[in-house]
Amino acid sequence: MHTTQTCYGTRPSTGLDIAAPEEAWALGTQLLMHVMRVRRVPAAGVSCGDSPCAECLAPHLARVVSAIANREPVSFILPAFPGKSPNPTKVLGPMPDMAEQRSLEFLASLCERIRREYAPGARVVLCSDGRVFNDIVGIRDIDITGYQHELSAMISRISSSALATFNLDQVFAGLSFEAMRERLMQEYGESLEALRDAVRAGGEPHRLYCGITRFLVEDATRPDGTASRSALQRECRRRAYEVIRRSQAWGRLLEVHFPQSVRLSIHPQTCGSEKLGIHMMETADSWLTPWHGVAVDMGGHFVLLKRAEAEALGARVVAHEGRASHYELTGAS
Repeated sequence: MHTTQTCYGTRPSTGLDIAAPEEAWALGTQLLMHVMRVRRVPAAGVSCGDSPCAECLAPHLARVVSAIANREPVSFILPAFPGKSPNPTKVLGPMPDMAEQRSLEFLASLCERIRREYAPGARVVLCSDGRVFNDIVGIRDIDITGYQHELSAMISRISSSALATFNLDQVFAGLSFEAMRERLMQEYGESLEALRDAVRAGGEPHRLYCGITRFLVEDATRPDGTASRSALQRECRRRAYEVIRRSQAWGRLLEVHFPQSVRLSIHPQTCGSEKLGIHMMETADSWLTPWHGVAVDMGGHFVLLKRAEAEALGARVVAHEGRASHYELTGAS
C-alpha cells in the first residue's frame, strides 16, 4: 500500500482525493481511533494485532476527513439489529431487551466521545437488515416489525440524536414484504454461482460463510427440533448462501444511499477490510451479537452470553415493565 509522508506521520493512500489540510487528516485519524479501539477482529489474520496500522485506517480515513473538511458530522452506517434469534436457548424473546439497550447506549457514547473532540460530532445509522432475510432464518415478519418499532422507541428513550434507523420498509414502502425482498435482489443481488466460487476460493468469503452457517445451525437447534444434526447442517449450509447473497445486496443498496459513510460491521473484520468490525458489548465470543444473546449483569457491568449459558451459571431473570429484560448473576464481579 502506498503512503504519503506528512508532518503528522504517515498518511495512507485511500484512492480518494480529499483536499484538506494536514490538521484534518490528523484529527480524522484521532477520531477514527475511537472506533478502532473497540474493533472486532478474527482470531487470526490481523497482522497488526491490537495496534491499528495504516492499512487498517486506509479504507475509512478519507470519508472521515471529508466530513471534517466540510464541517459535517462523521457518518457511520451499521447493518445490524435485524431481529431476535428464534432460538429460545439463546434469547429471552422476540423483542429488543437490555442487550440492545446497552448496545445503543454504547453507540451513543461513542458518538459523544467524538463530539467532545470534534464539535459537529458523529452519527450512526442503524441499517436494520432483518426484513432482508428473516424468511430464511425463521423470524416472522410481524416480529421484525415489532422489533423495529421497539428499537426506535429505545433510541427515543435514551434521547440520542446521534442514532437513526434505516430499513427495507423505508426503501420499498407500499410493497408487500416478499415483494420488497424480491426487488432488493433484482436490483442489487449477485448470482449464486458467483458467491459459491468466492467461498470456494477461501479467505474472507469462506470465513463469513462458516460464521453464518454456524449461526443458522445454532438458531435451528431447538428443543422441539426433529431433524438429525447432519441434515440440519446440510440445510443450514444451503441457506447460508442465500443469507449472504441478500446481505451483500443490502450492502450494495446502502452504498448507493450512504456513499460518504464509514461502513461498520458486527462481524469480525481483517486488517484493511472495507468494513470495520466493532464490539458493542463485552463478550468472549467474537461472533456473538445482542440479538443472539442476553445481557447479564455481572455486578456493575454487563456481559453478553447466550441464554442457556446465563442460566447454567445460575443467573436470574430481571423484568422491566412486565417483560423479561436481562439476567443478574448474584455474587459476580
